[in-house]
Amino acid sequence: MPYHRPISDPKQNGKDPGLFSAWIEAEKLMQIALVLPCAAFIGWLIGAWLDHRLHQSWIAIVGIVFGGISGLVYSVRAALAANKDPKLQDEDDSGPKQETGRSAP
Repeated sequence: MPYHRPISDPKQNGKDPGLFSAWIEAEKLMQIALVLPCAAFIGWLIGAWLDHRLHQSWIAIVGIVFGGISGLVYSVRAALAANKDPKLQDEDDSGPKQETGRSAP
């Protein structure tokens, strides 16, 4: 399954990012902090609803665990995407790099 970045960064055409770009970056980092507890809470809500409907008592715990794991995976991916250097990312998107030196046979 290919990895798709959870937060897309539009290409900047050499312009100074300015204050608006700083707000966008701050929002991305706040999203990382909020997604884990929200995912665990939503998992608990769904699990509690299923517990009530199916007359069980263990599904809410599974919902919390599943929500926590999915929130953690998203947070790690978003943190890695936010931590990447845009200059390095542009080089990676351009294709394979060619070697300039010769290697010994």
